[in-house]
Formats: sequence, C-alpha cells, structure tokens
Amino acid sequence: MITKSLPSIFTIGNLFLGIVSIILVFNGNAPLAAVMVIIAMLLDGVDGRVARALNVQSEFGKELDSLSDVISFGVAPAFIIYVVAFQELAPAAGWIVTALFPICGALRLARFNVISGTPGYFIGLPIPAAGGVLCTMALFQENIHNIALLLATIVLSLLMVSNVKYPNFKKVGIPKAAIWVVPIIVIIAIVIALNASPDTLSKLIFVPLLIYALYGLKKNVDTLFRRRRKQQSEDVDAVEQQL
Repeated sequence: MITKSLPSIFTIGNLFLGIVSIILVFNGNAPLAAVMVIIAMLLDGVDGRVARALNVQSEFGKELDSLSDVISFGVAPAFIIYVVAFQELAPAAGWIVTALFPICGALRLARFNVISGTPGYFIGLPIPAAGGVLCTMALFQENIHNIALLLATIVLSLLMVSNVKYPNFKKVGIPKAAIWVVPIIVIIAIVIALNASPDTLSKLIFVPLLIYALYGLKKNVDTLFRRRRKQQSEDVDAVEQQL
C-alpha cells in the first residue's frame, strides 16, 4: 500500500516545499526559498517516473501533480521575484506581472492535461523549468535591473502558453527494481542542497535551466526560418517553371 502511494508522497512533498518557499521569502530568506523550489523540481521529476515504474498512474495523481506544480513552480517563484524585485516598481506593474506568471502556468498545465503533445516534446515551456528560471534569476537582482526582471518574467509567462516545442525528458524511466533507491537519492540530494550555500547553489542551477528555456526558443526560430527558406525556394521554382 505504501509502495503504491509513493508517487503521491513525492507529489505532496513537492507541494509542501512550494508552501515552505512562500513562507521563507516573506520572512526575508529568498535564497533558501529558491532552494525549496529546486528541491521541489527534483520531487516533481521522480513522482511520474515512480508511478510509471510501479504501474500506478491515475487521474488522481495527474490532477494532484498539476495542482502542486501551480503552487511550487507558479505561485512560489512569482512571490520570490515580487518580494525581491517588484515591490520597488509601480504597484500595478508589479502586481499584474506577478499574477500573470502563475496564471500562464495554470493555463499551461490545463492544456497539458487535455491536449496530446508531439511525442518527445512539450508544447510550451514546462512550468517547473519556468519557475526554476524565475526564482533563481531573482537572486541576481543586484546585477540585473528590475525592469529587465519584469520583462523576463513576462517572456517566461508567454513561453509557457506558447506553441514553442521543448524536449521532453520524462520518458526516461526508472527500473522497477531500483525504486527503493529513489527515496535514498532524494534524501541525499536534499541534505546536500540544505548544507550547500543556498545563494551559490541556486545560481548554479539557473544556468542549465536558462539554457533549456533558450534552447527551445532558438530551435523553433531556426525551424521557422527553414520553413520560410523552403517556401521561398518553392516559390522561385514555381516562377521558373512558369517562365
């Protein structure tokens, strides 16, 4: 019974860390709040794999995962960036952009739950990646102007509800025989994260997450240009044939 509940336990752990992250940021500890989001990403990455390995996928687990993701990767990162950077801006701008991020995240998750995507790809930037970029980017507030952070938040929000394709690594599964190792690895990762410098760890995680966000965007731009060049070539061939 406990084994079958393991995926939901990871998902609830993800939700718990999202709530803790919100509490931490409003108590003036943004770096540790960002670490909570990063650990939540780890739990989010294993819950589905464990469910598939145990063959206990369910609609309940799917909906619980989406609701948890809205809090941990939508609301929590939005509050982190608001407390760190947006409070100094005009209230309307800060409030609207802060609300926009979790709203777009919720729309992204709703679309994911009802529409089949392209095999091997996500349609739109996944909310864990967007939330990870946002909460870690907030730690660069001293080096990045608040207006730039505001614009970056808008871009991340729009990427979540866009049709940009991003590689899907969730198909990389966990062998059933290795399920018992997962909780141990998660505990070790949490201990390392909590004992490392929160500020340094979060900034290190920021780099691969940003590369992932930019990779999908660049790949889709390249595809668009290739289609245009192909169309132009076909138009030229059609003209030459008429001549």
